[in-house]
Amino acid sequence: MFRSLAVVLLLVSAGPTVAARLDAAAINDAAAPPAKPPSRDQINASVAKLEILLDRAHFSPGEIDGKLGENAQKALVAFAEANGLSFDKAVTTELWDKLAAVSDGPAIVNYEIAEADVKGPFLKKLPAKMENMKSLPALNYTSPREALAEKFHMSEALLQAINPGKKFDKAGETIAVANVLQTGHSTPVARVEVDKTRQTVKAFDAKGQLLAFYPATVGSAEKPTPTGTLKVTAINKNPIYRYNPKYRFKGVKSRKPFTIRPGPNNPVGSMWINLSAEGYGIHGTADPGRISKAASHGCVRLTNWDAHALAAVVKRGTPVTFLD
Repeated sequence: MFRSLAVVLLLVSAGPTVAARLDAAAINDAAAPPAKPPSRDQINASVAKLEILLDRAHFSPGEIDGKLGENAQKALVAFAEANGLSFDKAVTTELWDKLAAVSDGPAIVNYEIAEADVKGPFLKKLPAKMENMKSLPALNYTSPREALAEKFHMSEALLQAINPGKKFDKAGETIAVANVLQTGHSTPVARVEVDKTRQTVKAFDAKGQLLAFYPATVGSAEKPTPTGTLKVTAINKNPIYRYNPKYRFKGVKSRKPFTIRPGPNNPVGSMWINLSAEGYGIHGTADPGRISKAASHGCVRLTNWDAHALAAVVKRGTPVTFLD
C-alpha cells in the first residue's frame, strides 16, 4: 500500500538504470529488443514500446514500466500462442511485426493535462493498515502524477523518466504519455479462465479464441481462491470495500466488520466483478506494480485499468473457471 513511498524510492534509484536516451522519439522509433534481453532493472525504450503494443493488443503487461519483467513476458507468451508464433526470451522480427500490425499510431503521444487531472482532492498519505482507511471520506490518488500514470497504464517512474523536470500539477501543461486510450475490445467474452499457478486471467470468445490476457494476483494462504467454475453475478464501479472479520486477514486486528469508502486506492481498487461465491471477485488494486508479486486476500487482483477492461466485456452469467 505504500505506493507513493515506493515510487519515490524507485525514482531515486532509477536514474543510473535508465537507458542513455529515453524520450518520446526514442520509444516511437525503437525496434524490437535485442536478442539478449536488457536487464530487468533497466528502463528501456524498446521494452516500453513493446509493452504499449501489448497493451493495445489486449494482452496486458500490467503496469507499463519499460522493463522486460515477468508480467511483460507472460503477455508475450500469450500473444505469441494466440497468433501461432513462439516466444522464448528473444522477440523475433515476426512477433514484433505482428504486434506492430495490431494497432495504429505512435506508442508515445503528447497529452495536455486537464483541470480534472489536477483538481483532486488527493490523499496526503495512503494508510498502510485497513483499519486506518475506514475513517477516510474517499480513497483517492495521492498526487496528480499517480493519477496520470494510472490513466495511461504507466509506472510513475517511466512517466517521470520521459518527462524530466515535469511536476504534473498544472492544467494546460503538455506531457508525453503511452498511447493506450480508446483501445477497448468490442467482441463479447463468452468465458474467463483464471490460472492459479501462472497467475493469469484469460478471456475467450464463443469459438474459443483468446481475446484478452491479464497478469493477476490470485489468492492467498489465508483465503485460497476457489476451484471449479463460478459465474459473474454483478459488476460494481467504484465499490465500497466491506471487511468481514471471519477472514482474519494478516495485519487486520479488528474483530468487527467495517467498510472503506470508494476510490482508486481502495483495497479492491476502482472496479469489482462479483462472482458466485461469497466474498470472491475479480477486482482492481491500489498498487499496480505488485500484480503477480504479492498475495491477494483470496480474490483475483488486476490493475485498475485491466479490471475496467474486463468488466466492459463480461456480463452477469459469464462463467469464470479457476484452473489449479
